[in-house]
Amino acid sequence: MTIHSPTPLTTAIETAAPRAGLIVITSQRGVAHNGSPTTRFTLALTPHAPEHKTVTLELSDALEFDRPELVPQLEEHLQQSAMRLRNPRPNTYVTMGGIPVSFSEFSWPFHRSTTGADTNVVHGVMRLEDPKDGVSSPLHAKIAASMTVTFEEIVPAPEQPYAETAIYNAIRKTLDQGQLELLKSGNRQPVNVTTRFYSRWKKAFMFTDTDEASRKEFVATKVYWLSHELGADAPVWIADPRDAQYLNTTPIDLVRAAKLLAAEGLLTLADGSEFAVATPLLVARGESYHAKLADGLASTKPQFNEEMRHGHTNM
Repeated sequence: MTIHSPTPLTTAIETAAPRAGLIVITSQRGVAHNGSPTTRFTLALTPHAPEHKTVTLELSDALEFDRPELVPQLEEHLQQSAMRLRNPRPNTYVTMGGIPVSFSEFSWPFHRSTTGADTNVVHGVMRLEDPKDGVSSPLHAKIAASMTVTFEEIVPAPEQPYAETAIYNAIRKTLDQGQLELLKSGNRQPVNVTTRFYSRWKKAFMFTDTDEASRKEFVATKVYWLSHELGADAPVWIADPRDAQYLNTTPIDLVRAAKLLAAEGLLTLADGSEFAVATPLLVARGESYHAKLADGLASTKPQFNEEMRHGHTNM
C-alpha cells in the first residue's frame, strides 16, 4: 500500500532522494520486529526500473529527523545508493577471500535480542552469487548481526542508513575469518558487531588492513565477478566507500588501484575513472578466480563451530 498522507519521515525522504538522483517509487507501511511502525521506501534511478535495479530503505516512523546529525548521513547514504544502482548487481559485493555475495531481506531497524543478551539484532540473508548454467546457487547464510551497547553509542541511530555499511562489512569480515558458512539450509548464524571493529583513536571503523598489492587484487576480483561474470560486462563502481571502509582505505586509493590495473591492461576505466570493466586479459584469468572462490568457501568449513552448523545459535 502506497502512503498518500505525508509524515515527517516521508517528507524527509522525498526531499533528500531527488538530491541524490533517486526517485521514490513506493512508500509503504511496515512493522519492525518489535511491533513498532516503520515506513519502507523503494527507490530507483528511473521510474520504471526493474526490481533488481531498485533499493529498499526501511526506517522507524519514530526516527527524529530534527537531530542535526541525522540528515547529512541520510543524504550520504542515498547518494552512495544511487551510485551502486548504476552497477549491474547493486546489492552484490566480493570478499577478500574472493567470494561474491549478495545481501537481502534485512529487517531494519535493530531489535532487542530475544536471547536475553544486552544486544540489539538485525536479521538478513547473505547469498553466494555463483550461478551454474543460469541457475542461482542455493548456498546462503541466514544472519543475526548483533550490536553491543558500546557499539550502539558509535552510530547516530540503530537504523539502516547509519549502520548498514558497518553491518555488511562485519559480515564480510566474519566470513573472511571462517566464522560463517554458506549452506543450502540452516538456522541463523551470529555476527557480533563490537567495538573491535572501531578505532576510537581514529574515529573510524577498522575491518581489514590492506596495502597497494592487496587492494589491486581486490579491485581485479571485484571487476571480474561483478562486471564480467555477473554483470554482462557492464561497468562497476570502483570508488565505493563501503568497500573502502572494509579495506581500511579510501575511495581515492581504490581508484588508484584501478588505474594501475588499467595500465597493466586488465581493466578499462569509465565515467571519470570511478567505474571499470574487465578486459580480455583479466577474463583470461577466470580460472584462478574460480579457484580462489573454491578455496574461500573451503576455508570456512574446518574452522566452523559445529554447534553453529546444527543451528544452536538462533537469535
